[in-house]
Amino acid sequence: MASSDPLGDMIAMIKNANARRHLKVGLPHSRVKEGLARVLKAEGFLSDVQVVVPDERRPWRKMMWLYLKYDTDRRPVLTDIRRISTPGRRIYRGASEFGKVLDGLGVAVITTSKGILSDRQARQAKVGGELICKVW
Repeated sequence: MASSDPLGDMIAMIKNANARRHLKVGLPHSRVKEGLARVLKAEGFLSDVQVVVPDERRPWRKMMWLYLKYDTDRRPVLTDIRRISTPGRRIYRGASEFGKVLDGLGVAVITTSKGILSDRQARQAKVGGELICKVW
């Protein structure tokens, strides 16, 4: 069955895999999900992101594997991830309106006209957009 909130499903999958200390989590691919995963990797919350085509006869059915990151004591680097903007309640912010997440230790992920960016990148590019989630 099709989901009405694919990003919410992705965030739930990451939280569940992180809680169970899995090394990786697989989910269906989309460009928006890949953009979110690339930002999480660039900010140091994921160790790797891979997009694969499991069946060569169906190249449109891509899968995405997210490799979770842990420290030396096997504690997750990603403490929590929260969905902010939902399909029923969209939250938009200007470039100057992004507050710091956990006093600068966390990251907000924003969809902008320049793609999916972290709050730091959006402030630097002086673009606003829809606030997808906050990660710390």
